[in-house]
Amino acid sequence: MSRLRIILWALVAVALAAFAFLSFRPARTPEPQSHPMVMSSIGGPFTLVGSDGRPFSSAKLTGKPYAIFFGFTHCPDVCPTTLARMVKLRQEIGAGDRPFEIVFVSVDPERDGPAEVGKYAELFNSPITGLTGSPAQIEQVKKQFGIFSKKVPDGSGDYSVDHTATVLLFDRNGRFTATIAPEEQDAAALAKLKRITA
Repeated sequence: MSRLRIILWALVAVALAAFAFLSFRPARTPEPQSHPMVMSSIGGPFTLVGSDGRPFSSAKLTGKPYAIFFGFTHCPDVCPTTLARMVKLRQEIGAGDRPFEIVFVSVDPERDGPAEVGKYAELFNSPITGLTGSPAQIEQVKKQFGIFSKKVPDGSGDYSVDHTATVLLFDRNGRFTATIAPEEQDAAALAKLKRITA
C-alpha cells in the first residue's frame, strides 16, 4: 500500500512540475501574419491609353473621387451590368452630373484598343472614362489595384476573360476607401459612394 502511495505522489509531483513549466515560461511572440493586400497598397499613379489614343495619366483624376472597374468589351453580362449600375447609382446621388468619375479599364488589350473602349463607354449614355494600354501596362495596373484576370478559350477559337468583378472606390485624395461587390445591395453601395463624394 505504501508503495502505491509513493507512486501516486510521484505522479502528482510530475503533473505539478509540468503545470508550473507551462504557466510560467515566457510567452511566445505570435508569428506575424502576412496580408497580401492592405488598403494603403491598392492603387497608385498609372499611365494608360485613353479612348482618344493619347496617354492618360492618373493625375487627371486628382481631386476627383472615382470608381474604377476592370473588365472587357466582349463581356456578355458582368461588365455591362456593373457599368450600368454605377451610372444609375451616380444619378441617384443627386450631387451634380458627375459627383464621382467612373473609370473602365480593359483587361483584354488584344481586342480592346482605344476606339473599342471609347465606343463601349458611350453605350451607357453617361460619362465613363474608357482606358486600355499595352499588355505590359495593363499587367502593371492590375498588379497595383489587386485585379485578377485570365483568358479562357471558349472552344471555337475565340476566348472569354475571367476577371475580378469588384468595383474599387477612391476618394478625392486618391486613397482607396472601399469596394462594391456585384451581390451588394444598392443601399449599401450608395452609402459608400456618398462617403467618397461628401
